Order: sequence, then structure tokens, then C-alpha cells
Amino acid sequence: MVFAGLQKLTLLDYPGHTACTVFTQGCDFRCPFCHNSSLLEIGAEPEDPVQEEAILALLKKRQGTLDGVAITGGEPLMHPELRDFILRVRELGFKVKLDTNGNRPAHLRSLIDDGLVDMVAMDIKNCPEHYARTIGLPAFDLGPIRESAALLMENRVPYEFRTTVTGELHSAEDMRGIGEWLRGESPYYLQLYVDSGRVLRPGLTAPTPEKMQQYRQILLPYLPKTQVRGL
Repeated sequence: MVFAGLQKLTLLDYPGHTACTVFTQGCDFRCPFCHNSSLLEIGAEPEDPVQEEAILALLKKRQGTLDGVAITGGEPLMHPELRDFILRVRELGFKVKLDTNGNRPAHLRSLIDDGLVDMVAMDIKNCPEHYARTIGLPAFDLGPIRESAALLMENRVPYEFRTTVTGELHSAEDMRGIGEWLRGESPYYLQLYVDSGRVLRPGLTAPTPEKMQQYRQILLPYLPKTQVRGL
């Protein structure tokens, strides 16, 4: 498997663990605020490709130093060879944390059923009513997203939901819609939008810290574990 990037050490991408982060190429969403827009094109040659063997060689050297591997993208679950990579990582004794947009619930369920992931972070792009516009796909079936969210809420594996918040695409009413949808004890994070300079829609802005805290207060009655990241 060829990856689109490798970060050799992260203390943020896998909460509570030291890890490396690997990036997959290709995504089926076109979120205007995506900070990894260079990774969106499916089947494209990565700008800085990293071979699977190079990652595994690094992991062998870091046994006893790193706890795990965070797999992000793009959308990792688009790659059928991902399972074999995860198996090889786990054979070396590392934990695996997976980031996903939730659009492939069958693949996600298969990895969970087989005990191949130790944590999952799923992006919640917006409330159901505004999901399609927020991912840049006007005709979109939310069914797979709902299925993946419900699967994680079974608490079979540690997980978190997270939403990147922009001033233009999210509102207080959207926060209420998210809360009503995901109501319960799920760990939920509001993440402040950051313009990487390579987003699909230039001109998007980050909400003020006060607005982010306002959104948190709206969500707390539904999702009491809501926190804000990035302030």
C-alpha cells in the first residue's frame, strides 16, 4: 500500500498515546473547509508518496517508543488493502486509531468485529439537514453516516465524534440538530476551523472563541461530554 504522507511522531492524533500518523490518498467527500485538499483526488499519485515497507521499518525501530499508529486521510476506508496493512501493524505490537468520514459502515464494522482498531474518530460534518451542502455533494444519502454513528455508539471500541466548525457553514441551529441526532454520552469535540491555505473554498472563517463556547453550551444538554479543541 502506498501512503500520501507520514508524520513520524504525534502527541495529538491519538489521544493519550504517542503515535505516528499515516495519510491515505483519496476521499469521496468534497468538504469546502478540508485542510488536506491535496489528498482528495482518488487514484492520484501522492505528492510525497510513502511506501508501506518504509512505514513498517520505522515502526520496527520505534517498538517500545511509540504506542500506536493513527490512520487518516483522505478517507482510509476507501482502500481495500488497508486491512492487510493494519494486520501487519498489529503484528508488530502497535495499537491502531482510525479516522473516518463514516461513509463506509460495512468496512468499519468489519474492522471492529475483527478487533483490528483500538479507537475510531468519526467526523460529523453538520446536522442531517445540512450534511450534503457541508460535504460538497448536493445529492447525498445520509444512511451510511447514520449507520456508522449508531455502530460507534454501541461502545464496542473507544471512539469520538468531532465537527470542524466554520463561520459560514455552521450555526446555532445546526448545533441543536447535531445534538438531537447524537444525543447521549458520546465524546464529542468542536474543532475550530483553520485555513491551511489549500482549502477548496477560500474565504471561510473561524468562529470566535465566544461563539465556539456558545455552541458548546447549546450541545451540552444533548452531549454532556462536548469539548472545544483549537482555542
